[in-house]
Amino acid sequence: MQKKKLLIGLFAGCGLLIASCSQKAGTTPAPENETRPETFASDDEFLDFIQKTHLNYMWDGAEENSGLAPERIHLDGVYPQNDRNIVTTGGSGFGIAGLIVGIDRGFIPRKEGVERLRKIVGFLSSADRYHGVWSHWIDGKTGKTKPFGQKDDGGDLVESSFLMSGLLIAREYFKDGNEEEKALAADIDKLWREMDFQWYTQGGKDVLYWHWSPNYEWEMNFPLEGYNECLITYVLAASSPTYPVSPQAYHKGWARSGGIASDKQAYGLPLVLKHNGAEDLGGPLFWAHYSWIGLDPRGLKDSYGDYWEMNKNHALIDYKYCVANPKGYKGYGPDCWGLTASYSVDGYSAHSPGNDKGVITPTAALSSFPYTPQESMAALKGFYKKGDTIWGKYGFYDAFSETADWTIPRYLAIDQLTIAPMIENYRTALPWKLFMGAPEIQEGLKKLGFTSPAIPSQTE
Repeated sequence: MQKKKLLIGLFAGCGLLIASCSQKAGTTPAPENETRPETFASDDEFLDFIQKTHLNYMWDGAEENSGLAPERIHLDGVYPQNDRNIVTTGGSGFGIAGLIVGIDRGFIPRKEGVERLRKIVGFLSSADRYHGVWSHWIDGKTGKTKPFGQKDDGGDLVESSFLMSGLLIAREYFKDGNEEEKALAADIDKLWREMDFQWYTQGGKDVLYWHWSPNYEWEMNFPLEGYNECLITYVLAASSPTYPVSPQAYHKGWARSGGIASDKQAYGLPLVLKHNGAEDLGGPLFWAHYSWIGLDPRGLKDSYGDYWEMNKNHALIDYKYCVANPKGYKGYGPDCWGLTASYSVDGYSAHSPGNDKGVITPTAALSSFPYTPQESMAALKGFYKKGDTIWGKYGFYDAFSETADWTIPRYLAIDQLTIAPMIENYRTALPWKLFMGAPEIQEGLKKLGFTSPAIPSQTE
């Protein structure tokens, strides 16, 4: 059941999308593209442009009433279930981190950025919550839960953790600012303190659970067991100043009493931890992105592994697989690589070396910049050379396949919005520094047995 959730549940509600995501390139018209320079004076200027364009999904592209990230933006105007007002909690967390990048780099005026974040936090304060935890999807007009599935109509602890990670980055950025900024930080802190992680242990079990529903209670029954994209949930749960969970939930639940460790290698690179359902070549690359928007893997270790080595190797294995191209797909190579969950030629799919359908998803390589800077830059330049065929208002389209001669002018928040903050983690590490600077996070990591150069008491 857990694997099924990972492959078809969390990513984007693909059950609603399959019929609408398999169109061939050219079957629906894309609008005229924004100005797209042909060349740049430097790689830094290029990265500025890429970050600014992609985080714009969370700025100009935000849902008007809430300020949050729409689940998807389709430039062809075709939406399943007429759901263009549905916002996503996890993708919004990535987008909030991107807004901080935009403010810090001057892409967004600071005052306007604060006003937008006040709108977001105000909306989240009044939106449906379940023991302090938001649902996966929210109606941006009303704040009411939009069920992600029949029984998935309540709290989603994982998506809410992605959201809170971004909010804590914002809190740390503004906590020493002017009065309005301090008020914003205080409002975020209140939301953080209201998340009841203890509730999501089903009464004190040594594991966290993904969902709780007011109508179906624990019937979804998805324990969070590693390794996948959910590590941040345990870090936040251990760090909570109000509802912390026992370290045993991490060690017995997430780490499977030590069973999470792996001795397998791919392309001569250790996987370090067992990737759920993808033990031989590693899972989709979003596993190296979602928990790591704020959580800094550099020097981060516990008794199960070295997390910098794991994430770097994960990205390099994906790269080496695409360069080797064992299935002979058109276009794969050093400047065109990256497999992760995205739209696909036959519906939404969690692409990985073990589930390769000839579909490249640009966010996979671009959000891996901290781990594979040379390989990611080569991919960025390769993608950009393909021109308007895979480019629109909010940057690179979600995915494309040269073998199938397929792409579509559509975006998903969870793919588009990791790009700006992860590139910034490569450039200045700003999101990492902010998140790791939060005192609760430092204490939570120590409680779980992590060591990191970002924890001051461990570097004195």
